[in-house]
Amino acid sequence: MNRLSRWFPTPLLSLVLLIVWLLLVNGLSVGQLLLGTFLAISIPLFTYRFWDTQPRIQRPWLLIRFIVIVLLDIVTSSIQVAWLIINPKRRMRPVFVEYPLTLKEPFTITLLANTISLTPGTVTTNVRLDKSSLLIHALDAGTPEEVIEQIRERYEMPLKEIYEC
Repeated sequence: MNRLSRWFPTPLLSLVLLIVWLLLVNGLSVGQLLLGTFLAISIPLFTYRFWDTQPRIQRPWLLIRFIVIVLLDIVTSSIQVAWLIINPKRRMRPVFVEYPLTLKEPFTITLLANTISLTPGTVTTNVRLDKSSLLIHALDAGTPEEVIEQIRERYEMPLKEIYEC
């Protein structure tokens, strides 16, 4: 471990922590900048030993594309869920789906489960202990096969390409 990585085990996280701190205090002063810098250095420094190893991002441009797709899905799903709530004549078709996983890394499985839960109208309710499947609840869906295919194409396959796992 070189000198820089000893002080900054996760430089991107440190930068994000500093930015979040400055946004939370809603101001920019020397004292807040120093305190934010101290927190941004010390929090990752004291906690990185407890983290699992994370796979490296192999294709960063695909990650940016994935983020854009997820954001668009969040907006689209929000409108669809709002329409379901506003329109009393529309009958919801809730369904639980057992989603078979092809991902094996705990980090990417967690990322997939969180991505599903971020999209309004769907939530990941359980991950099997053997990491073979997710249990997903969809507020309004067709068949379970359609839900599985959509998640596989939009989220799981891009994650496999981004992290090459």
